[in-house]
Amino acid sequence: MSASITNVVLAGATGNLGPSILEQLLLAGDFTVTVLVRKESPRTFPPGVKTVTVNYDSIDSLTSALSGQDAVVSTLPISAPEKQLLLIEAAAKAGVKRFLPTEFGSHTRNAKVRQLPVFQTKFDAQDLLEKKAKEGTLTYTLVVNGAFFDWGLKINWLVNAKDKHAILYDGGDRKISFSLLSDVGKAVVGVFRHAEETKNKMVFIQSTVQSFKDVYEIAKKLTPGEKWTDEVVMVDDLLTSAWAEINKENPDPEKFAVKFITSAIAGEGYGSLFEKNDNELLGIKELSREEVEEVVKKYL
Repeated sequence: MSASITNVVLAGATGNLGPSILEQLLLAGDFTVTVLVRKESPRTFPPGVKTVTVNYDSIDSLTSALSGQDAVVSTLPISAPEKQLLLIEAAAKAGVKRFLPTEFGSHTRNAKVRQLPVFQTKFDAQDLLEKKAKEGTLTYTLVVNGAFFDWGLKINWLVNAKDKHAILYDGGDRKISFSLLSDVGKAVVGVFRHAEETKNKMVFIQSTVQSFKDVYEIAKKLTPGEKWTDEVVMVDDLLTSAWAEINKENPDPEKFAVKFITSAIAGEGYGSLFEKNDNELLGIKELSREEVEEVVKKYL
């Protein structure tokens, strides 16, 4: 490797993305992996994975856990911003070389995305990491992968296989960069194998470029004889509803968060179709048409 990143810590190994990152780090064979766990967390990890119990509210606990580590990957939920900020502080204090924050989604340096409050946790982490980088105490990489393709199918968001229904945002024709969860994990491995080239940078990956209508057409093709329905939802209407909810005295995140996130993916001008990507550097191979259909078929 271009830099000696061998000992890697994963914070948030049991969420939607964490297990895929853990799997790819282990498959790579280059790394000694430690998972941070809370006392109440179940410790069901593959053989060879070390676990360390931490208090995410204690910088001393986190700093001790990160001692001797080369890199930290955080997939902590954006609903707990203070925990990730403290983890960054602890990483710098412990002498960690590289930090990958909870990014793994939309292009958060896009001007329109920067206006959406649901991503404030990511903006705050970026600001702190840039400050540490300028001080010379920590380097970072921001991995931007667009929407999760397989996970979006699994939760019936891209198309609703259970109800045979599709939502076509703004008509559904807008092309979008999507990534498989496994490819996000491979990108993390690629970052560590190319530490110098990815130092203090935002990198972009994509497994496929599709529109909501493209995926809908594939789903219909793969389910002959099934009756599907669809509806057009305008992104501007999503945003209007989300802003109305968040401006209430006691806003309900369940009524605004997904609408903001969906708008950043499906809306115009949010940078959801990447102009360039780092697939080649990070070892990501785009899916063929046949492979895309196989992924969709799995969730129908």
